[in-house]
Amino acid sequence: MYINGKAIAENTYDAIVIGSGISGGWAAKELCEKGLKTLVLERGRMVEHIKDYPTASMHPWEFKHRGAIPQKVKEENPVISRCYAFSEATEHFFVKDTEHPYEQNKPFDWIRGYQVGGKSLLWARWTQRWSDLDFEANAKEGIAIDWPIRYKDIAPWYSYVEKFVGISGNKDGLSVIPDGEFLPPMEMNCLEKHVKEQLAKQYNDRHLVISRTANLTARHEGRGPCQYRSLCNRGCPFGGYFSSNSATLPAAEKTGNLTIRPFSVAQSIIYDETTEKATGVRIVDANTKESIEYFAKIIFVNGSTLNSTLLLMNSTSSRFPNGMGNDCGELGHNLMDHNYNCKVQGEYDGFKDKYYSGRRPTGTYLARFRNFGKDKQKNFKRGYAYAAGGSRAAQSELSKTAVGETLKTDLTRLGPWKFGFSGMGECLPYHENKITLSKDKTDEWGMPLLNIDAEYKENEAAMTKDMVTTAMEMLDALNFKNIEDKKQVRNIGLNIHEMGTARMGRDPKTSVLNGNNQVWDAKNVFVTDGACMTSSACQNPSLTYMALTARAADFAVNELKKMNL
Repeated sequence: MYINGKAIAENTYDAIVIGSGISGGWAAKELCEKGLKTLVLERGRMVEHIKDYPTASMHPWEFKHRGAIPQKVKEENPVISRCYAFSEATEHFFVKDTEHPYEQNKPFDWIRGYQVGGKSLLWARWTQRWSDLDFEANAKEGIAIDWPIRYKDIAPWYSYVEKFVGISGNKDGLSVIPDGEFLPPMEMNCLEKHVKEQLAKQYNDRHLVISRTANLTARHEGRGPCQYRSLCNRGCPFGGYFSSNSATLPAAEKTGNLTIRPFSVAQSIIYDETTEKATGVRIVDANTKESIEYFAKIIFVNGSTLNSTLLLMNSTSSRFPNGMGNDCGELGHNLMDHNYNCKVQGEYDGFKDKYYSGRRPTGTYLARFRNFGKDKQKNFKRGYAYAAGGSRAAQSELSKTAVGETLKTDLTRLGPWKFGFSGMGECLPYHENKITLSKDKTDEWGMPLLNIDAEYKENEAAMTKDMVTTAMEMLDALNFKNIEDKKQVRNIGLNIHEMGTARMGRDPKTSVLNGNNQVWDAKNVFVTDGACMTSSACQNPSLTYMALTARAADFAVNELKKMNL
């Protein structure tokens, strides 16, 4: 790792990438492999693959609290403690609430991971493609603005990133989640196979598939395979799942063109009004608080949705008095997060002589069927999918209180099979769901605090009701018993799929970015993380960020060669 901060010549690169997470890692890989000397600025600490995964192979009894978060830590960190992945084994990869404050007009759970690799170390790895049903929805319904691209524009890039990432899955022939480039799929267990068969018999529009996931079922690109430990968010020493640390950053490093500078808080993008281009990035060293400027021909902003937009909003000049790219007035608006406020579970009285091997690190996926095909809903627009799965606990409720011989005996008993549906609903892009910068409060690096003002609205509430009702109806139709609505109540943000606030579009009067992810009037600045999204679909979004990033990097380098940037 090379760090310097002296002369302009020494601080000049061909490209700068802000952020090292899923999209930033891809930007670094693509730009380095295309021959550009690239500086990656990361606000957090360095995390090296394998070396910096301290809990990756620890057993439950090796943790002071057996993996649980102590009550004191929960009280001090009410937001992050609500995250499914936050535990004693992973807390070192999360930003604590008090360390990086923000303001909430309405409850918003902002889940962050500030380190090299970002949240690519922690993501759930589900990688369903979008389809034209998603890219065309805004235009067909007259909601917000139209996407400037369609599936045909991004399909080759989906294939490109899938081939490198390594996605296990089936070619299921479903137009709502187009097929991709897959490694062998993981196997459904006996109850999941049963549910799949019964759904197909009773409904002509319900298709349960094994989730497409970025876990390697075969050795791939020198990584993996997955060991079926399901300890992914601790960091995988086998490289069994995709992260920036295990895949894209090592690929970038191999070129000899990569420089990573950790502890670098991006403060603003420097803009030259004469050339109408950005010339570099001004940072604050997180440790010394020193202000340093770095320069480059092209800049990729990949700081994760809200931080990327915060940076653009803080990059003011006489040309951009309200933030870089904000001529349209849409910068900071149209914030989205998926709606996961549905969890339903039932018990199945069967397969008592069957179990499964290993801890498969993914589930099954019931693809969208609402407002698709012949299905037309009057109460809400768009649709949802379900994360689903069958399991059988290796102990009963007694094990929570039992000790000694009673506990040992109970641990050898198998409880009933259970099957659950967790709704994954689309959130519409509302102009009034927004972020702004505090006028009088800053963090310890001098950055204005972010104020978040967002909520789920009537459309999401109606969709939630349908997700719950429909899941219970399906389990009932499939002869499950003890069907239970788990009554999920999750704040917006907690599903960690924040999108929008610097959307792509066809017109600079209504969008921040064009169809190539360029800031309209600063065309050597590209934004390719969740901030660029014009709508949210209901699929997990990370695969789309990766494809958009690879596409934009290819475009940027070609434009650079043509002397257009």
